[in-house]
Amino acid sequence: MSISRFFKNLGPGPVIAAAFIGPGTVTVCTLAGVNFGYSLLWALILSICATLALQEISGRIGISTGQDLSQLLRNSKSNTFFKLISMVLVLLAIVLGNAAYESGNITGANLGLEIFWKAPTLQFGVFTLQTGNFLIGAVSLALLYVGNYKSLEKLFIALVILMSIAFTVTALLTKPDWSMVFKGFIPSWNNQEFLTIVSLIGTTVVPYNLFLYASLANKRWKKEEGISWMRKDIGISVILGGLVSMAILLVGASSMSTEVSNAMDVSKGLEPVFGATAKYLMGIGFMAAGLTSSLTAPLAAALVVCGIFGWDQDLKSKTMRISMSLVLILGLTFASFGIKPVQLITLSQLANGILLPLISGWIIWVGAQKSIMGNLQSSFRSNLVYLAIWIITLVLGLKSIGTVFGIW
Repeated sequence: MSISRFFKNLGPGPVIAAAFIGPGTVTVCTLAGVNFGYSLLWALILSICATLALQEISGRIGISTGQDLSQLLRNSKSNTFFKLISMVLVLLAIVLGNAAYESGNITGANLGLEIFWKAPTLQFGVFTLQTGNFLIGAVSLALLYVGNYKSLEKLFIALVILMSIAFTVTALLTKPDWSMVFKGFIPSWNNQEFLTIVSLIGTTVVPYNLFLYASLANKRWKKEEGISWMRKDIGISVILGGLVSMAILLVGASSMSTEVSNAMDVSKGLEPVFGATAKYLMGIGFMAAGLTSSLTAPLAAALVVCGIFGWDQDLKSKTMRISMSLVLILGLTFASFGIKPVQLITLSQLANGILLPLISGWIIWVGAQKSIMGNLQSSFRSNLVYLAIWIITLVLGLKSIGTVFGIW
């Protein structure tokens, strides 16, 4: 098989990698390295395995049923009350959540941009307009408006490659102690590390990515023959994304910064040894991570909205454009004027905590049903593995709920 045919048959997997490697993931992985060195690399391996399994099921469902998860939920013949509650939870967690977190995506991209160019700020009464955030948001909206699914796939491939190079080169520059790195793949933890472990897994196993991949896989492959390509596609993309996350953790472990709140603080700690190179590489990586997530968040939210309400999901349709614009403009407003959408984030965290174990359990159940999946149903052995993964999503969901109520 030629390399050109191989890449031609791959699909939207890089969109998923781009979606989970956002500013939040970069920051969580960085702080894991800063606080605990290489010891939590095994948690990233676990998160990659869980993500691979759940994304494979969502892609298989999309190809087998010809529907994405939101459409499948809307068209299900389950109890009307349960279906209504599920749809409300999905809308709260994914639409409101993505609108709230979009501000962080845009701000993160601008944080990387500031390494190269400091955009001016404008004062409007009590509000200060961050023009860099506005520029990132405007570029994201323009790309979503003028693009199609295929062109966006190519863009995400380019950005993921850019991120990979930036963070991997930075990690190699730090010359990590490889014997300690390999020890980090052996599972071990203490009470101080537990919340960071949960955060590392939670930032990779993202509910909206399950909806996003089922929808994109359904549009990319229409026949059972596409299953093998789908598996290669999501496998390569998620593993590459996981390697990027590991590289970020290695960078954090090598930082000499005394006060670290985000990834860009780490670049300051690397500068005395590696000069401005580390700072610029981190800037490129952070900018690419923020930009990819600022595109995928409104795209995923719009696909969910249109799927649940039975509207046209074509990227250039009026319903998709209105839905994408609403999510992106809300995030842009929060970011540009420095507004912290705390209540929206709290509400979405609560909905997400309930949704994650429910939606993961539901797709595992759907994947096992021969009446729905036909020959593509999950095997008995696979379901045992999926059960263990569901327990992980349950812990993540409980953590999100506990965070809202101040328990964890």
